[in-house]
Amino acid sequence: MSANPGAGQRGPATPPANPGVTPPAPTTPPAPSAPPRPVHRPRTETPAETTTRLRPVPAEPDPALSWSAPMAPGGVPGGGRPATSTFGRPDTHSRLFARRTRAQVVAAAVCLVLGTGLIGGAVTGAWLADGPEGPGTRHAFAVAGDLWHEVPVDQLFPPTVQGRGAGPGEADRVWTRIAVAPDSGCEGAFDALLGRALAPVGCERLLRATYTDATQSHVTTVGLLFTEADAAGMEALARRFDRERLDRRSDLMPLPYGAKGTASEGFGPEQRASWAISVLTDAPVVVYAVSGWADGRAVDGPQPAEDAMRSGATTAPAQAGLGHEARGLADRFERALRQRAGTPTERPS
Repeated sequence: MSANPGAGQRGPATPPANPGVTPPAPTTPPAPSAPPRPVHRPRTETPAETTTRLRPVPAEPDPALSWSAPMAPGGVPGGGRPATSTFGRPDTHSRLFARRTRAQVVAAAVCLVLGTGLIGGAVTGAWLADGPEGPGTRHAFAVAGDLWHEVPVDQLFPPTVQGRGAGPGEADRVWTRIAVAPDSGCEGAFDALLGRALAPVGCERLLRATYTDATQSHVTTVGLLFTEADAAGMEALARRFDRERLDRRSDLMPLPYGAKGTASEGFGPEQRASWAISVLTDAPVVVYAVSGWADGRAVDGPQPAEDAMRSGATTAPAQAGLGHEARGLADRFERALRQRAGTPTERPS
């Protein structure tokens, strides 16, 4: 038999060799003074950093600070983590920052709504009012071109025209119609040079009437040339008149219309003293007026209305107020034509 019959199995404890001695009590290991450190500690700042007492620098970018971080309630990104400042110091105003952020988001939303409303309102307004290229303007342009055969003569050329503030020193004027020419084409109605200048827009119809002032000292012929041009053609003619100052050249004066048995009987080419020409761009019409004396006197030095209306002008047409006569009547017929056509925007002549 073996000396240790219980080998390989746990048997009863072996009695002490000295039975008279009591064995010491088992001792318990002392508790650690601090919790054990984790095996994997976060990396602290690098040797190049000097903020050794600040928070540890994460080894990986904080996903809560990325653009794809989930939004916390209230629209603050990463709302579930403690807020820190850009330079590593704890942010003592985190709540205020969150409130400001939410306020900024709300303000931005309000601005977006208001801005969208304003832009939408502007677009809608432009659509309703029809801007320079809108259908309303095109419609008004076409309506103006048809006025010559749709509006009675007494409405196109009223028997009396009020000119409040139209005279020298803003004195009021009243003009009375004394003659109306039959509607016609443009053949022989203009001097050859002016006829060539107006040729690019064509001639649909020419309407003319002659007025006299309250004292019957002056006579003024007003002409409405209805052209065959579209808006682009009228724009081109207006630019040329403005660029080359064709409306101020004495060799491009319109011809007057005189009628026998009236104060305009002696009103001919030699009696022209002042004139005004307006090429409209919102209607296929050229408006003009030419004035002179009712007694038939010839004029050696005619002046365009703008020159004769200048303060301090001393020429005979200027002193007599004939520039005001021509420009005052032309302006009022231009306005009346626009009002009848319903042009959205009245442009200054």
